[in-house]
Amino acid sequence: MSDQPILEMRDIKKSFGPVDVLKEVDFRAQAGQVTALVGDNGAGKSTLVKCISGTYAIDGGEYLYEGRPVVVHSPRDASALGIEIVYQDLALCDNLDIVQNMFLGRERVSGLVLDESSMEQAAEETLRSLSVRTVKSVRQRVASLSGGQRQTVAIAKAVLWNSNVVVLDEPTAALGVAQTAQVLSLVRRLADRGLAVVLISHNMTDVLQVADSIAVLYLGQMAAQVDRRDVNQQQLVELITTGRLEGSDIAGITKGAIA
Repeated sequence: MSDQPILEMRDIKKSFGPVDVLKEVDFRAQAGQVTALVGDNGAGKSTLVKCISGTYAIDGGEYLYEGRPVVVHSPRDASALGIEIVYQDLALCDNLDIVQNMFLGRERVSGLVLDESSMEQAAEETLRSLSVRTVKSVRQRVASLSGGQRQTVAIAKAVLWNSNVVVLDEPTAALGVAQTAQVLSLVRRLADRGLAVVLISHNMTDVLQVADSIAVLYLGQMAAQVDRRDVNQQQLVELITTGRLEGSDIAGITKGAIA
């Protein structure tokens, strides 16, 4: 597998009026890995994700995809590259079934009518390829699904469109223990399939369990992006709360320690 990140943000700056929200942020996501993006409330995680998705235009820096500079003006641009975002609210319609949700806005047609059988087959194949066994029928309405099943459908919807990068915003925030385990297992399978998975989470147990790399934002700056094996929970909490790691020689502490 190439050492070149499939997604890389260099020296990203983003301001809202006089407030600098992102200050020369570096971030990278590798194919075949889960990269966790963590930080306290207000650290800039949501802003960085919205810059990746094209919801926000960056004020400075470089956005690179597969090693080449790109310009992303909108979520449609990001999707065209192969980047899909699964937000915390999932953006699913309760009154529609799984197939209808997975193809919402991208429906297949045959002549003048919807190609229901083709869409149903594609939805089933996608769920099967992700080893999803908790969904009984792709014709179930989303309103009847559990929180874990909804998260699974939202992730499968992102994978359906041949994405190479999937960004998951707090996928286990509202889930119980068993459903969390199912979603984390799915996250790991996505990476094992060769996708770059970006996991935003406040749950350090989840992060340490599933991540290969951890990027820590602190007050709009990237305090560190380190190999998961190089940090323990106490060190991770220290980075999140102070932006530094005292007495550390861990590779990947970017910009030294944030003053």
